[in-house]
Amino acid sequence: MNTTPADRMRAVDHPDTLAATSPLAATIGCVIPAYNEEGTIADVLDSLLAQTRLPNVIHVVVNNTTDATAEIAGHYAGLHVRGDGPAMQATEIFVHDIGENPDKKVGALNYGFALVEHMDYLLGVDGDTTADPRALEFLADEIQSDDRIGGISAIYSIDDTGLTGWFEKFLIAGQRAQFAAFNLQNLLRGRNMAVLGGQYSLFSIEALHAVVQQSHQRSPWVRDSEIEDSLLSLQIKSAGYLTKISADARANVGGMTDLRSLDAQQVKWNTGAIDLMWPGQRGDTKGQPFHPNLRLRWFENGSMILNAFTRLGFLVLVICSLAFHAFEFRWWWLIPPVIATALNTRIALAMHGANRRDYIFAMTLAPAEVYMWIRLGHFARSWTKFLSRSQTDNWALQAKAERGGGGRAYLAPYAAVTLLVVSLVAAWSQLPKAAKSDALLIGWTVLGVTTIAQTAWLLTRVLRRHRGFRA
Repeated sequence: MNTTPADRMRAVDHPDTLAATSPLAATIGCVIPAYNEEGTIADVLDSLLAQTRLPNVIHVVVNNTTDATAEIAGHYAGLHVRGDGPAMQATEIFVHDIGENPDKKVGALNYGFALVEHMDYLLGVDGDTTADPRALEFLADEIQSDDRIGGISAIYSIDDTGLTGWFEKFLIAGQRAQFAAFNLQNLLRGRNMAVLGGQYSLFSIEALHAVVQQSHQRSPWVRDSEIEDSLLSLQIKSAGYLTKISADARANVGGMTDLRSLDAQQVKWNTGAIDLMWPGQRGDTKGQPFHPNLRLRWFENGSMILNAFTRLGFLVLVICSLAFHAFEFRWWWLIPPVIATALNTRIALAMHGANRRDYIFAMTLAPAEVYMWIRLGHFARSWTKFLSRSQTDNWALQAKAERGGGGRAYLAPYAAVTLLVVSLVAAWSQLPKAAKSDALLIGWTVLGVTTIAQTAWLLTRVLRRHRGFRA
């Protein structure tokens, strides 16, 4: 049956009466910002309705959409009751098609917040995220057990079923490994979550109100950052609350299956993170470079700089050594890749639901190395945008890339690397013979010391106890 906008725009007349139908004391309002999610919104709603702990109400906030998201979600609108007697749970789904929304996801989240701020908790769910049946139960139990928790995130991964091409499988395997490494770092840091990802996180309404009051904002989410969830996480922490990652709740998010969309997503994330790390770069966000939630960000960026230096340095030195007829292979050069492979394998072993592709990606080195070069390209593009103070709309660029549009800017870093390597080799070739030899000696020495330090650090991560956590 076709639905009209009037059918889809339903007001919450008696939310408190609905909340009273649940045997659980705390009330949870779910907000799903949905932009062109016709392919996934049904799965998201099915996942929520299959939860062992139902939200008291679910608001699908459709914004700026050009597809059938609202129509598909509209078929779910209405009251859903499960169980009998004391075990009965109920939730009601409302679909709001708010049309043009200049604030995009931020605007949709704030629209939803206004509808549920009378409740105890807000569950934010992306329009392409599905969760294990007990995910909300685990999140709700933990946040209710400790009033200090302002928000708690599920453990994120990516569903790799239904993929067709080998390249899609490679990219998703890389993203799964990337997510697992990030999750594991947060789990091992006292389960303190640096970023309460909007994909599937439960927020205390009290904490969100504290953010609004302390930051003098009209609503919890603002567009001062490209990554609104990271900024909100910083603000929740600054308001005196904890930001946690669950050890049990799990959710699958949408992955990127081509280089263009992956680049747009990662550049948006990295650029937003750099904005938060560096004081006063965007909007009215105050500089908080030493904020506890940003320590992991600084660590990630330092690690990427080191990875870029060692790889480019090795490439240039090998070429120059070959040209000088001074190249000699040393068996100990195999130690760093062996340690790196051991670390990748250790992360794969710690992944919940790891499969054959995950182990192949980790244990054969080449796929992980190629993916690292892809990530270095994202890293370089992000810092280039930041240093050039480019004011591009990275949300719009990501949306365009996911539709198959956009140019080939993601290839620019590799063209720049090629030019840099050629220039360095050409400059070295112009040196006198003695200077060439000295340059090689100094270069190999610096690279050797750096690589030893990097390998030692990787080894500590290989040997680190995971304390039973599964990423």
